[in-house]
Amino acid sequence: MPNPVLEVQIETHAYGGECMARAADGRRVFVRGTLPGEQVRVQVTEERPSYLRARTVEVLRPSDMRVTPRCAHYGECGGCHLQHMHYAAQLAAKNDVLREQLRRLGGVEGPPLLEAIASPAEWNYRNYVQFSLAADGRLGYMRLGSRHVLAIRECHLPEPLLDEIWPALDMREAQGITQVGLRADTDGETMVLLEGGEAGMPEVQVERSLSVAWLAPGGRSSILVGEDALHFSVSGQSYRVSPGSFFQVNTGLLPMLVEQVLALAEVGAGDTALDVYCGVGLLSAFLARRAGRVVAVEASPSAAADFEDNLASFDNVELYEATAAAVLPHLEIRPQVAVVDPPRAGVDREAMAGLVRLAPRRIVYVSCDPSTLARDARALQAAGYSLATLIPIDLFPQTYHIESISLWRAT
Repeated sequence: MPNPVLEVQIETHAYGGECMARAADGRRVFVRGTLPGEQVRVQVTEERPSYLRARTVEVLRPSDMRVTPRCAHYGECGGCHLQHMHYAAQLAAKNDVLREQLRRLGGVEGPPLLEAIASPAEWNYRNYVQFSLAADGRLGYMRLGSRHVLAIRECHLPEPLLDEIWPALDMREAQGITQVGLRADTDGETMVLLEGGEAGMPEVQVERSLSVAWLAPGGRSSILVGEDALHFSVSGQSYRVSPGSFFQVNTGLLPMLVEQVLALAEVGAGDTALDVYCGVGLLSAFLARRAGRVVAVEASPSAAADFEDNLASFDNVELYEATAAAVLPHLEIRPQVAVVDPPRAGVDREAMAGLVRLAPRRIVYVSCDPSTLARDARALQAAGYSLATLIPIDLFPQTYHIESISLWRAT
């Protein structure tokens, strides 16, 4: 029997790039590529007792906020999810999803949610992109809902400099390479990051000015061509970023990110500030200018080495190179403010227990995943913190990913 076709009205956004409607039997129907208010004909692709998933067959009544996607691969490639929306609608959608995730998963009713901060560039904003390799060596991304690689001929997310380079990369003879990264710094320098297994470092040939690094399993890196790091400047502060270190991908929004974190942190000259998951020191450098003491925690050896280099001029900074879970339960400090910027998995249980044991009066939480933020919101509320401010900041236009900055105050 063919999968049933339904006519539904889209009600609201759901996390993950889908929208939600209701079937005649009351079950939720999740559909990609739609907008609230639209009347659509959909075909069911997955049926569960409490919900359905479906693909759009026809948009019967389109939203005024619908636009033509820019990329020919949209809908097939898993890299973008919101290209069919006007950018203003993308921002509104992310606000709605963030609010609903905190309500449903975090138990936060009516969060003090501000309007999302827009990216200065809706397209070609990423200073770092990572490709997988198709069977014939062409660069690509994972297909939507699949682990198979879609070879691409265009992408509108990399910065213009990277957009010139990636189509010219020839990986047809590549052996043992699984992923190819490209990063551009604020000086106009670029680096190709090759990742692979234990087969050994590849031989490379370059015909333009760029650096090439090999990232082996376990985080080890070797420079094959050129410089051993890139350099970024954010609001007058310089950062060395090695091949294996994380750095935020939307360079144009980093000054605003720093500004918002500092405003919420309210750091004074006599304060001790804690910076957890500090990376290469993006936020620690600015905290150190205002605080009496900064205690930072970072597990990545590469990022920790960059941190030491980037903050060498400050004498009020201490770095612990270990996981947050290993450090926080044993720290003997009383910070006035803690800044946490965890990976997508959020703050793990041991780290959260250690954080609330230190009892900072203010916690500034930089989140890249509203579901783990909502989970951690429950732990913070149980420890006596209340949400004072929540600011979405759109580091990832055209995708469903939601970055936010929240302030939690001890009650």
